[in-house]
Amino acid sequence: PAARQSHLEGLLRELAAIGAEPVGRSDTLDAVQRSLLTLILAEVDRAAAPGAARASGSGVVGLALRYIERNCLRSLTVEEVAAAVGRSPTYLTAALTQATGRSASAWILSGRMADARRRLLHGDEMVDVVAERVGYADPTHFIRMFRREHGETPAAWRAARRPGAQITRRRARRAPS
Repeated sequence: PAARQSHLEGLLRELAAIGAEPVGRSDTLDAVQRSLLTLILAEVDRAAAPGAARASGSGVVGLALRYIERNCLRSLTVEEVAAAVGRSPTYLTAALTQATGRSASAWILSGRMADARRRLLHGDEMVDVVAERVGYADPTHFIRMFRREHGETPAAWRAARRPGAQITRRRARRAPS
């Protein structure tokens, strides 16, 4: 449908941008690419059979993924996602896991981490501010989750990808006042 074309085009642009990333971070990029492809396929499936998609499990998966995508940067639970798509948390988790290989919690985490990476790479916000903006009230918990997903802290991840910006900030802090 024309109303969903801009959303689909945005997903495709994001997929193309990630495909242009430098080689060497394949685990992170693969996970993000799989996520985007799943969202794209859900859109195509929905467009191919609008009535059938709502009645089938894949319709629930697409609806759940869209809901997660739109709401993952705030406090979001699997129960809330399940309620939004009219299913039980158990059904939703099983449907998502069967269709995508990932649970609802994993999708929420993936959405938050994708936005965190974007903010760290393209912004100068402190890590605790990034944590808050991507749905974590506790920066320590965010740092732990980020390290679990990416193998390094958010600050180290940023420094490895933006060494000039990080050095400039460190020098500014060390300057006498």
